[in-house]
Amino acid sequence: MTDLIPHIPSLHDEALAQRLQARIDSKTKPLGSLGQLEALMQRLGLILGSETPLLKQPQLMVFAGDHGLAARGVSAFPPDVTWQMVENFLAGGAAVSVLARQHGLALTVVDAGVRHDFAPRPGLIQAKVAPGTADALEQPAMTADQCATALGAGRELLATQPGNVLILGEMGIGNTSAAALLLARLAGLPIADCVGRGTGLDNAQLARKTEILGQVLARHPQALSPLEALQAFGGFEIAMMVGAVLQAALERRVILVDGFITSSAILVAARLQPAVLERCVFAHRSNEQAHRLMLDQLQAQPLLDLGLRLGEGSGAALAWPLLESACRILVEMASFASAGVSERQS
Repeated sequence: MTDLIPHIPSLHDEALAQRLQARIDSKTKPLGSLGQLEALMQRLGLILGSETPLLKQPQLMVFAGDHGLAARGVSAFPPDVTWQMVENFLAGGAAVSVLARQHGLALTVVDAGVRHDFAPRPGLIQAKVAPGTADALEQPAMTADQCATALGAGRELLATQPGNVLILGEMGIGNTSAAALLLARLAGLPIADCVGRGTGLDNAQLARKTEILGQVLARHPQALSPLEALQAFGGFEIAMMVGAVLQAALERRVILVDGFITSSAILVAARLQPAVLERCVFAHRSNEQAHRLMLDQLQAQPLLDLGLRLGEGSGAALAWPLLESACRILVEMASFASAGVSERQS
């Protein structure tokens, strides 16, 4: 499976970083007055290798898959909601659908492993590995071949998409459990710290979810490496996102990361190829309690903190205009010299 993992080189370019900082500092504003937006300008310039970065044809891709573990009652919603929400995305009725229309983002839904047969239509990519993963309490969620297929499909799908921005979204009842398991195993954290309310569990349901996930971890003590953990715990949608992220990083695309589940795919990809993180912009800190721990593992500074926990890519779509603004300011805002404005006295 390791032949599916491309080498991702570092983007370190001190000369470009200095030119970008000089350009930012020369704008008609006090030094550092645009705060986190200035760091975003730097990051986008370094990812795209330009002092005048231009974001082209952003692709919002929502990867969907079902989880065998969902039958254990780890979600407040039944598994059928996965395919029903895919239909909602395609009909334009979900939050991410609305935001994609608002911001002119191309929205594609990828069936990575939903337990339902969808009629072909525009906006849907059918890449089903299998109709849902296995119950991870009984066996690994995926076979090695299935995991490799999902990784390869993610890379191939991304390679066919235009533009230089990947915006990650996901859908899958039970996938906060998969993300929690990946975080606990790869970060060595107690499972109780990694489990959240997901779709809205009450206290009793949360306790049950925590107990079940603890049993799943104990069931797979040998799943220690990123790929072994992905195979044991991950959904097809998470594995396919890992492949897409690796390909996007290889192609030097900007990767705009949504919430807890998409961050779990980044965690796996970054443990495989650390320079992936240099291509990532983290949209927001979600209200899922463990997302803060996930972001700490990724050394990430999210753009927004709105208490969101919807998923779908909705937080990433909300953050998208900040990336556009960062590029526009870097390219279009006047400098002190060009505007004839006096600079700060030393």
